[in-house]
Amino acid sequence: MNKLELTVPPIIQVVIFAAIMWVLADVLAPFSMTLAVLLPVAVITALIGVAFSLLGVYEFHSAGTTVDPRLPEESASLVTHGVYKVSRNPMYVGFLLILIGWGIYLGNIVNIMLPVVFVLYMNRFQIVPEERYMQQKFGHEYSEYKKAVRRWI
Repeated sequence: MNKLELTVPPIIQVVIFAAIMWVLADVLAPFSMTLAVLLPVAVITALIGVAFSLLGVYEFHSAGTTVDPRLPEESASLVTHGVYKVSRNPMYVGFLLILIGWGIYLGNIVNIMLPVVFVLYMNRFQIVPEERYMQQKFGHEYSEYKKAVRRWI
């Protein structure tokens, strides 16, 4: 296992990416755009992200399993209902939407790239290690779930 795998809580990763986006928006101000429509689009996108993440947390709590992805060994059950029928990682999809909303709000075209980097980082250092563990723990049931539901959306 790589040292970066499952070490930084995803919410901290979101905060780090959001801070980088904020700094970039300031440093690269010439690439910014101000359109009245950006604020409502940003807010709606971020709110959908918050809702998606909270639905994921709710389903985990309802199933009595851990929401801390750094501790996959504490997974008590494989959650495949509710929002988990749409995405295997709804909390991360929610975080991604929050970052996209933040990027839209900042109005800087360069910030469109940061959510892509977030996805790449999450895939490599968070999701792949989680999936390895889930496959080991839940076997065939997890294999079938992976066939039926996409990683992101």
